[in-house]
Amino acid sequence: MNRKIFLFGYGKHGRAIAKGLMGKGFRLSIIESDKKNHKASKADGFTDTILFDVTDDDNLEALVVAPEDELICVMDDEHLNVFLALSLRPLFPECYILAISGSIYTSQKLLMAGADKVIDLYEVSANRIHNLLKRPVSTRFLDKILSDNNGFSFREIEVPEGSFLNGVMVEDVNFYVCRVLLIGLVDLGQGEHFRFITSGDEYTLDSGDQIVCLGMDKDLDNFEAMIKKSEETICVWPS
Repeated sequence: MNRKIFLFGYGKHGRAIAKGLMGKGFRLSIIESDKKNHKASKADGFTDTILFDVTDDDNLEALVVAPEDELICVMDDEHLNVFLALSLRPLFPECYILAISGSIYTSQKLLMAGADKVIDLYEVSANRIHNLLKRPVSTRFLDKILSDNNGFSFREIEVPEGSFLNGVMVEDVNFYVCRVLLIGLVDLGQGEHFRFITSGDEYTLDSGDQIVCLGMDKDLDNFEAMIKKSEETICVWPS
């Protein structure tokens, strides 16, 4: 993969995120302001790790960032994440910025500051508790799949321009033969909200739509490569 992830913060959240990204083969650059966290990142085997004051715009401007790179703000201090979003957006206008938040107020500030996506940790926890209470079997099943080191993972895949999936109904795609399971999607034609796929739902795929699939890493790689083709009949049911 060509894009690079710039991870701002190697504290209580950043450390786990960095290890997860490294395990998936992402190119990763870690930026820290705290000497202790910086030292910990090097001790954990990360070689591309930088120590500098993130509140200094000169330091941020010196970063070599490409338009396709992604910026993740996970500093332990939420105020620094807001500051980073404010600073990074004008410096790297084409980059995707993701940040974490511990409250709805901080989430609003981050979005106003220029973050493309904000993950509210309290909302995530609340949803997890709800799922455990309402859907305990399926939730624990998915937990086991993703926690065991068995190669399964979720992946968000964008339908590319020129893909044979453009204009195809979801129900006409044979995900089974592609060895992946469709979990949900973001259908841009119906808004930017994530929708779980359930029986009876009718969605037409278009370029730019995001589909979320579950499968073995190698099968997800193959599927992602396959949908870049303009013609493919293997995973589309005959009319």
